[in-house]
Amino acid sequence: MEKFTTLSGVAAPMPLVNIDTDMIIPKQYLKTIQRAGLGKNLFAEMRYNNDGSEIEDFVLNKAAYRSAQILVAGDNFGCGSSREHAPWALADFGIRCVISTSFADIFYNNCFKNGILPIKVSQEELDKLLDDAERGSNATMTVDLPAQEIKGPDGGTIKFEIDPFRKHCLLNGLDEVGLTLQKAGKVDSFEDKQKLSQPWLHV
Repeated sequence: MEKFTTLSGVAAPMPLVNIDTDMIIPKQYLKTIQRAGLGKNLFAEMRYNNDGSEIEDFVLNKAAYRSAQILVAGDNFGCGSSREHAPWALADFGIRCVISTSFADIFYNNCFKNGILPIKVSQEELDKLLDDAERGSNATMTVDLPAQEIKGPDGGTIKFEIDPFRKHCLLNGLDEVGLTLQKAGKVDSFEDKQKLSQPWLHV
């Protein structure tokens, strides 16, 4: 998993509340187990007309936000069904941080497993960040995970909280597989001892 330390990028404003996982990646795109390629279908029913043409006023179709790496969204982001394809699609598009006042629990947990930093802020702080994000390509924000702070385009700073273990995993690029591999030596040692004590299990 890619490490997350400090991210500076354009922030796209999406002030809708209750953006669910079917809005993030509609159900017809869930047939694949490949993470790559889902970005083009991110928010598909909001981004495209029935003929496949782009909906011009959707935020990620605007020139200033086509390369957005940060999403500033309304309350209860990621609610609905527990599809891991949602953070896959966000990551494949290039979104590495989502900021909201609250997240659905399963989506929130899935973000950390896929290298995305979900940040919870107060409504007052969110309103300020949404206002900053409305500046288009001038809406560059910096998310500093080690310092646990967001720096806006005007130099203002917002602090955020994060579980220390999840912070450690993001900083070091560790998903569940990576965490297990850190203990590979102990696993090998256990298997060697077991082969000696219970050889009939390894025939």
